[in-house]
Amino acid sequence: MTATPSDLLSRALNACGEPPLRPLPAVVAELLRSLEAPPRLAAHLRLVHDVAAELVAWAEARYPELVWDRDAVLFGAATHDVGKVLHPGELSGPGSDHETAGRDLLLEHGFAPGLARFAADHARWGDTDAGIEDLLVSVADKVWKDKRVPDLEDGLVRELAGVSGREPWEEYLALDDLLTRIGADAARRLAFQVAFPVGA
Repeated sequence: MTATPSDLLSRALNACGEPPLRPLPAVVAELLRSLEAPPRLAAHLRLVHDVAAELVAWAEARYPELVWDRDAVLFGAATHDVGKVLHPGELSGPGSDHETAGRDLLLEHGFAPGLARFAADHARWGDTDAGIEDLLVSVADKVWKDKRVPDLEDGLVRELAGVSGREPWEEYLALDDLLTRIGADAARRLAFQVAFPVGA
């Protein structure tokens, strides 16, 4: 029996994954169901959200003095590409139309501007006054597939050094160690994502 698009979306949202994946926030999973999101998009959002959760746990342990919104990071990672529902060609090809479309879509569904911003800004960390939350979402969106972006990571290191009072090189070494460990599972994450179709 052939799986329906709804079945495939459910699998993308609920499959254990390898490595094991955390579920998306319930409000995000419900939104993706209501939008009949492509299964590959749901799989991708789970992967980036899962990596963001690792980054959040690390930051909480290393920077107890950090004042930030950890839930915003997790929501931002879980919805950063939601605009690809409206621009499905960008699931398998280049394009940035999904960014403002995603922000607008989240606003239309009643999400606060402070949460919707991640959909528009996750690829523009150098063009905005990106804070810790924004930088963590952007890093998660890169390192899930073991892509390292020096300018992005340098921005995060500067922010973290400003919080901790430690030397930037110390913060770089700690972040590099974490991102190297996360990147080691990239092949398994990519395999999980491509197991789901781009369309119905």
